[in-house]
Amino acid sequence: MSKIGNLSVLFASTWAFTACFAVWTMFGVIGMPIRTQLNLDSTQFGLLTATPILTGALFRLPLGIWTDRFGGRIIMLLLLIGCAIPLWLSSYATALWQLLLLGLALGLVGASFSVGTPYVARFFPKESRGFAMGFFGAGTIGAALNMFVAPLLVGSFGWEAVPKVYAVALLVTAVLFWLFSAPDPGAGAGSSPSMMKQLSVLRNPRVWKYCQYYSIVFGGFTALSVWVPQYFKNEYGFSIAQASLLAACFSLPGGAFRAIGGWLSDRFGAHNVTWWVLWAAWVALFLLSYPRTDLVVHTNGGSVSFGIALSPWLFTALLMVLGVAFACGMASTFKYIADDFPDNMGAVSGIVGMAGGLGGFLLPIMFGALLDRIGVNSSCFMLLYGIVWVSLVLNYLTEVRRAPVMGEGAQHAKTPSP
Repeated sequence: MSKIGNLSVLFASTWAFTACFAVWTMFGVIGMPIRTQLNLDSTQFGLLTATPILTGALFRLPLGIWTDRFGGRIIMLLLLIGCAIPLWLSSYATALWQLLLLGLALGLVGASFSVGTPYVARFFPKESRGFAMGFFGAGTIGAALNMFVAPLLVGSFGWEAVPKVYAVALLVTAVLFWLFSAPDPGAGAGSSPSMMKQLSVLRNPRVWKYCQYYSIVFGGFTALSVWVPQYFKNEYGFSIAQASLLAACFSLPGGAFRAIGGWLSDRFGAHNVTWWVLWAAWVALFLLSYPRTDLVVHTNGGSVSFGIALSPWLFTALLMVLGVAFACGMASTFKYIADDFPDNMGAVSGIVGMAGGLGGFLLPIMFGALLDRIGVNSSCFMLLYGIVWVSLVLNYLTEVRRAPVMGEGAQHAKTPSP
């Protein structure tokens, strides 16, 4: 295809992923009025917001494999059309169990990432593949789009209008995607390997390392995208519209900087970007984790009281830093995959994407359980801080020191780090 044709595929696929991601994170906003309506506790709210993410995570692997076999164009089209049905029906749900079941069905849109990533990558040469995948991955900006659109619909028509509007948007997106995309050049090329052969890549320890990275950068991004609106509401007392607008400050730059993260990974290498991303996230999470505290200091002249707390504006600024770091980390992780597994991108991106999605599913539930248990709003950031620390240690042992613990030869262990 021509360069213009390749760009058309890239833009069409990115828009499709943007629409899917907005749907995938929908319960982060409409979950707040649903929580009030159904009188849900924090754990139940976390389960509600996380349920769509579970299905998107579990189906990333099979859809990634089917993309290699049948082509990304047809799989993406079927995904957009099929998920519009349970999405529409969710507007009629009146009980938590109904929302959870429909959330499982509409959550398939989250698997669109493992469809679009190998599909887009096959239209670009290796030297620009990191940027292309990063640009496509910027579709996570759909989380920010959801923060703008859903509160307006909730305020004007009630939360039930959001799933209906989003269902129509998916169908329109399906038509636009089909018109501006092209047949997958990697589909039907030669005999397709069996699923077991494709899954044999799981024996490579590097795949599991990338799963761990992605479970925090993508899982953390997704979990916070659905959790932060209610955090602003509970911690600072903002309205749903105000909380969603401020939460978009995390999702919007996070999505936009994924393309920049891909470019940086092409220029400086996946390892260098990942290393500094983890450090930036670690520092930001350390500051975000500190709970609101009142202190009393006893002096010779009497007691002096003062408090330590992040203002909403400083908190939002730190969230933006965290969102940018996570976005660059998502891009650098898939640059690793494109460089190390060019012939198994569908399977490996599906596996790694599934790990990230599972992180996005488990984390909101853990956030809610921690909040119910200890009653500290910032406990969600404390949990993420510990997980990022584990990632830093893993990155140091396996790459900075070049330790031969991830299936690499001993001779690589003696190679100095870049």
